[in-house]
Amino acid sequence: MADNLSYSFALPGGAFCAGLARGAVGDLLTRHGLAELREPAVLAASELVATAYRFTPDREMLLRVHWQFDALRITLYDQHPSHGSAVKSETCRERRSASMWLLAAAVDAHGGDWGLAPALTPSGGCKAWALLHR
Repeated sequence: MADNLSYSFALPGGAFCAGLARGAVGDLLTRHGLAELREPAVLAASELVATAYRFTPDREMLLRVHWQFDALRITLYDQHPSHGSAVKSETCRERRSASMWLLAAAVDAHGGDWGLAPALTPSGGCKAWALLHR
């Protein structure tokens, strides 16, 4: 059942989207036989959405939940605007990364990985992800 877990959906960008993400990810994992990952995955989705909202409030975001190579991948794309310089971009990335300490702790406790990078779109954006193993 886990092999066909691959969902993407847009969230409108309000603060309430963290709750929507928690509910959707929890339900998907239960339906696909991955209930043992529910707690860290729900926390990861919530933190990814909350951070995106903090740095780019009220802008649509895309959440992707995907099982591949025996790992759960939760990816969030937001519309954070590009910065005018490499220094400003790096400062923003460091601030965002530091704000994700709870995500880092939860993912590390499950032997996973997480990160963030520019989304590489013409309008900017950020891609943040969490990877969890069974």
